[in-house]
Amino acid sequence: MRNVTLILDDGSCFHGQSFGYEKPVAGEVVFNTAMTGYPESLTDPSYAGQLMTLTYPLVGNYGVPPFTFAQNGLPHYMESEKIHAEAIIVSDYSENYSHWNAVESLGDWLKREQIPGITGIDTRALTKALREHGVMMGRIEFNEESRTKNEEFPSYGEINYVDRVSCKEIIVYAGDKSKTFPVDTPKNELNEQLNSSFFIPNSSLKKVILVDCGVKANILRCLIKRGVEVIRVPWNYDFNGLEFDGLFISNGPGDPDTCDAAVQNIRRAMQNEKLPIFGICMGNQLLSKAGGAKIYKLKYGHRSHNQPVRMVGTERCFITSQNHGYAVDNNTLGADWEPLFVNMNDGSNEGIRHKRNPWFSAQFHPEAASGPTDTEFLFDEFVKLL
Repeated sequence: MRNVTLILDDGSCFHGQSFGYEKPVAGEVVFNTAMTGYPESLTDPSYAGQLMTLTYPLVGNYGVPPFTFAQNGLPHYMESEKIHAEAIIVSDYSENYSHWNAVESLGDWLKREQIPGITGIDTRALTKALREHGVMMGRIEFNEESRTKNEEFPSYGEINYVDRVSCKEIIVYAGDKSKTFPVDTPKNELNEQLNSSFFIPNSSLKKVILVDCGVKANILRCLIKRGVEVIRVPWNYDFNGLEFDGLFISNGPGDPDTCDAAVQNIRRAMQNEKLPIFGICMGNQLLSKAGGAKIYKLKYGHRSHNQPVRMVGTERCFITSQNHGYAVDNNTLGADWEPLFVNMNDGSNEGIRHKRNPWFSAQFHPEAASGPTDTEFLFDEFVKLL
C-alpha cells in the first residue's frame, strides 16, 4: 500500500495507506458513526463533495454487493448508479471479505470507480478534531508536499452539488416500468403522455412529482411499492403546469441556499393549499425555506444510523438514519408552521408541518430501516393524503 496523507485546512495532518484509487482529491471532511452500510453510504448522492470518515474501526469485511438493476432502472442494492463520496477514510480496512451477496472487495470497487480510500488513519483522533473544530475542508495527497492549506479550493457551501447529482431528464416510474422524457418536452404533450396510461392500461394511479435534489433509490422504491406513479424531475425544473396529485422533495448534498430555483417552484405549488407535500432531508430544508424559514450549518452534522428523534407533542421516540450538515432554525418558522420532530441529542429540528395544509417533512431518512420501530410509516401518511 502506498503512503498517503490527509491534510485538513487547519494544517493538521493524518497519515495512512491507500487501498483505493490513487489520485489527489479535496472535499469537506465529515464522519459517520454507523457500524454498517458503506455500500449505501458511498452511493448516497448526499455525500457528493465529501471525504467520508467511518468511525467504526473495521470496514470492508463483508465486501460489496453486485451492481445489478431492476427492470425500472433502479439499482437493487445501492442508493444510486455510482459512488458519490469523494473518498472514504477508515481505521482498519479488511481486504478479505465474506458475505453471501458479495462479488468484490471494497478496495477493488473503489479502484474501478476511481475513488480514493485511506486506511491506517487514527479515526478517533480525526473525529475528535472534527467535533471540536467543526467540519473542515481537507485534501488527500499522495506525495511529500508540505501543503498545509486548501486555499485554492472553494468552500463546500459555495458549490451547487445538487445540480451535479440531480437527474437531467424527466423519468416516470410505475410498478416495474419506467419511461424517460426530455426536459424540454412541452407540458401539454407531457400531460397527454402521462394521462395515456402507457405503463398500466386503464390505470388510475395517483401521480407524485418528485423533485430530485439527489434522491436515494430507496426513496423511489418506497413510493413505487405504495402504488403511486412517480414523476422524477430535475431540481430546477418548473413542474407547475403538469397534472399531479402530490409533491415530494428529495434529499440532496450541499447548502440548500444554492437551490433557490427549487424553492421558488415549491412556493408556487403551495398556492394550491390542498396539494399534499412531503420532504425528506434537504426536502425538509427546502420546504422550510419556501415557507419563509431560515437554514443554518451544523457544527459537524448528523451522519449515522442511531440518531434519536422525538415526535413533538408525544412521547414517541424513533432511532433514525441521518446524513445532513444543515438544519432548519425553528425560531424562524412562520406562525402557520410548527416542528414535527426534534433531535434528542442537540434539540435541532428534525421535521416540520403546516398547521392547516397537508404539508410535512422529515430531516431524517424514513426510507432507511435503522431502528426497531422504523419510520417508513411517513410514506403511508403521505400516500393517504393523495
